[in-house]
Amino acid sequence: MIASILIILISGALLIYWFRYTCLLLLSTRPAKDRAARVAAANGLQFPEIRGARIGQAEPSELPALQKMLERDYQLVTFLLEHAAGLEIGGLTLEQRLLMLDFRLMQAISALGKLLGVNRVRAAVQEMAEVVARLAEALGERVESAAQP
Repeated sequence: MIASILIILISGALLIYWFRYTCLLLLSTRPAKDRAARVAAANGLQFPEIRGARIGQAEPSELPALQKMLERDYQLVTFLLEHAAGLEIGGLTLEQRLLMLDFRLMQAISALGKLLGVNRVRAAVQEMAEVVARLAEALGERVESAAQP
């Protein structure tokens, strides 16, 4: 009985570690072309302005507003990715689904901001911006590959 519980706990911890490592690895890779900026400009997305310095310089009271902007961008990008079937290029990839789950996890961490502190919330909002950028990059790749003969 104790051995089973211990195995379950260790397996759960390893699953969480694998998930976080995979998400951070996906976010750390940089694409050869920056298609995310074109997707942002074409769709009126705000994540390019939010990424980086703006989050780092934001007052703690400004972080919820930045998070709302990112959530709006996320909704739009995921809608476009899911409904890009007209481009005749399959559904969401495993990487995209993992990043979408990571976005939701960072939302939960941000919601616990008073317990975790402003620096953790700032890091969560920054990661949310990176996830939106990576998903926009995937959308740009899809559109670009569909446009090629």
